[in-house]
Parts: sequence; structure tokens; C-alpha cells
Amino acid sequence: MAYTNNIKSIAIGSFDGIHIAHKALIDQVDALVIIERNGGYLSPGYKRANFTSKLCCFYHFDMIKGLTPEAFVEKLKTDFPQLERIVVGYDFHFGKNKAGNAQVLRELCDKKVVIVDEVSLDGISVHSRVIKTYIQKGKIDIANRLLGRAYSIEGQVISGQGIGKKKLVATINLDVKAYVLPLEGVYATSTRVEGAYYDSVSFLGHRVTTDGSFAVETHIIDKETIKTQGQVSLKFIDFIRKNKKFDSLDALKKQIAIDIVEAKKRLT
Repeated sequence: MAYTNNIKSIAIGSFDGIHIAHKALIDQVDALVIIERNGGYLSPGYKRANFTSKLCCFYHFDMIKGLTPEAFVEKLKTDFPQLERIVVGYDFHFGKNKAGNAQVLRELCDKKVVIVDEVSLDGISVHSRVIKTYIQKGKIDIANRLLGRAYSIEGQVISGQGIGKKKLVATINLDVKAYVLPLEGVYATSTRVEGAYYDSVSFLGHRVTTDGSFAVETHIIDKETIKTQGQVSLKFIDFIRKNKKFDSLDALKKQIAIDIVEAKKRLT
């Protein structure tokens, strides 16, 4: 890791979502040591680097989970030979079976160790797992405040049912992997296509009115069909309604028209 040779200060953690509490650590250091796991993310893998200007160094959990606390500290010293300062959160654990915590790190390490206290907003503890819970409950407004930005997901454009453009409204269908997904329903969103953002209304959930399959699809408001084959991202601005089964496609189409009007209001 030659690119870390001159790094003097690091913050260690999962940094999933890079939320407002993480910034209390990030602002104090030169680089982040990100403990990477598998799946269920606010910001998967290297996507986290999009939310910070600091150098991001990734340690996959499977590669370090067997290390004793002492061995983990030695790894840090080897990977960061000029290291002088380590910043961690109050709930930081490390080493095999979480044998080490922030205080143990301070005892084992001959570097300065800064332990950042819990961060709260309006009485809510700001933590990735808390934000995930709000997202899964459809409480996007609270999740966005804790993140410090609109929650976003990204996926590959795929073919849909073919019903939308013919009988309902045109949509872009996405295959989304690794992200924590919001409560099934309809949302006011901002859709990014090839670098440009568009006001949109998005559905996420099982198509209970048609074939029952799971879908993530977005309709660009007041635009002709936008064709793209690449990656498209959605920013969730506000929750509109829960998923619902309709008696007919006509009834669903009428509801979609209402959803579009409501999305416009939420996006202004």
C-alpha cells in the first residue's frame, strides 16, 4: 500500500452511508480505513468514496476477522508507516470476536487515539443501522436528515414488463443490488441518467396488480421516454404511498396520474 506511506492520520470504521456522524471523524483525518462487509448497504463498496474527498482504504472483513487486537494494530502500523493519529467512534470494535474496543485500541497503540462521542440529531442517535431502519419503514425524510443528503440507490437498466409504455406510463426499470431498499411503495425522486437529473416518481416493490414480480422502476415527469442502457441512480426525496393492489390497469393508471401530481408538489 505505497500510496499510504505518507498518511499521518486515519479514521477507522464501516462508514456505511457516510452520514453526518461520520463527518465528525472524517474531518479530523487524512484518510479512511473502511471495514468492508457483504450486502445490505446504504452505500455499497467503493460507492462510499463518492461522498468524501478523503483517501479511502478498504479492508474486507473476511481478511481481518481472524486477527487478534494486537495483530490488527500491527497491520495498521505496517500499512501506514507514518501514522501518528487514529480516530474512531465510541462504539468501535475490532479484532477476532470483537475482542477490542476503542479503549483497548488506545491501550495497545503508541499513536494518539481520538474517540468521538455519539452524535444525535433531534434526540435520534445517528448510526447506519438506525438510518437503515427508517429507510425500510419508508421514513425517507428522517433518513435523509440523518444522512445529510437524499438517500440514493443505483442499478443497471433492464427490460420491464412492456406494459408501462403501452397501457400505463413509460418507466425505466432497474436491477438494483447490494443496497438497503425502502419500504415498498411510491416515492418522489430525482433520477440521474447519463449525468443529468430529472424530477421523477418511482415505484419499488412487488407488482401486485400484474404479475407479482419485484421491480424498481422510475417515470421521468413531463419528459418523453429517455433511452439508456447504462447505470441509473435514484435519489429518494419523499414517500408518497404504500404499495397497493388495484382491480384493473385503468384503476392503476388513474392512481399513477395522482402520484405524478403529488410528486410534483413534493419536488417543488
